[in-house]
Amino acid sequence: MSRFFQTYLLPGLVFQSVIIGGGYGTGREIAQFFLSHGPLGGLFGLAVTALAWGLMLSVAFEFARLSKGYDYRTFFSALIGPFWRVFEVLYLLIALLVLSVLGSAAGEMVSEGLGAPPVVGVLFLLGAVGALAFFGGKVIERALTAWSFVLYAVYGVFFFWVASRFGGAITDALGEGEASGAWAVDGVRYAAYNLIALGAVLFVLPYLKTRKEALISGFAAGAAGIIPAGFVFLALLSQYPAIQTEPVPVLSVLQALNSVWFLVVFQIVLFGTFVETGTGIVHAVNQRVASALAEKNLGFPHWARLGIAAVMLGAAVYLARAVGLIDLIAKGYGALSYAFIVVVVAPLLTVGVYKIAATKPNLAEAVSESR
Repeated sequence: MSRFFQTYLLPGLVFQSVIIGGGYGTGREIAQFFLSHGPLGGLFGLAVTALAWGLMLSVAFEFARLSKGYDYRTFFSALIGPFWRVFEVLYLLIALLVLSVLGSAAGEMVSEGLGAPPVVGVLFLLGAVGALAFFGGKVIERALTAWSFVLYAVYGVFFFWVASRFGGAITDALGEGEASGAWAVDGVRYAAYNLIALGAVLFVLPYLKTRKEALISGFAAGAAGIIPAGFVFLALLSQYPAIQTEPVPVLSVLQALNSVWFLVVFQIVLFGTFVETGTGIVHAVNQRVASALAEKNLGFPHWARLGIAAVMLGAAVYLARAVGLIDLIAKGYGALSYAFIVVVVAPLLTVGVYKIAATKPNLAEAVSESR
């Protein structure tokens, strides 16, 4: 990989890879947090999310660079001291919730698409995430990056195909000018709880060498995260408002295209996003454990990485089967989004900004930034 790619594109691609699985990739989160505010309200909310991500990630990337916090334990120890364990509890709770959404969505997709029992999709997800977790950082970095390019291409085709077929319906929906409810609040809430992905991005941040690189990379990551969401949101408008109640909204739009081959391709890519998200979440926990063991001069074998992945996904699958996809997103994410604002966003934009401002770039960094 080139230096430019590692610095300005890789963190954003990894961030996007982690947030897109489950509810985002299926359109369920987009319907819940944005489409519920109407076509224009949803677009405004997406804009708020993009700005919030850019701001928070740029601060987080620079703070990680200064503190050498390349796993969430080290990062939050530097940011909030002994209260870092509060973040860990929240991280594990929302990780379990997101993995549950992935398990539920994977099961529903295989059941609807292939007529197979939902457990088949769940087991395949478990196997793919476990395999990537077993091989570790470099393999995960390459896998998430490669699949991100595939995803951008397929989601782009999806949007333009839907627009060419149902452009009138999308235009009519936007023309109504509906913007209801607290779209700005939901935009911030959505951005906040998705900062769970920060823990999964930290392992690629050692490539950032200067403040300028960290700040630009953070805003680029915010943009990388929101572009596929915009594609999905506009495509869902083709069946607004009925589509809001669908468990997997993008499948309804795909079925309306009446193309079997693209339905198959899209579902393969969508399933790949589930694997991406699950891998990123599990890898963050593995990196935290590896860091703690390294302090005691202990190794972290590959089989242990696989074991953690299996335990996390097994617990999440049980939750998914017990609750269901729509209820998981509607009830679980709401409360945890506010907790992330208190524990992550507020410290980042106060303590984090203060510590960054108090740290002046060294001579080598200043020379590099002036070039």
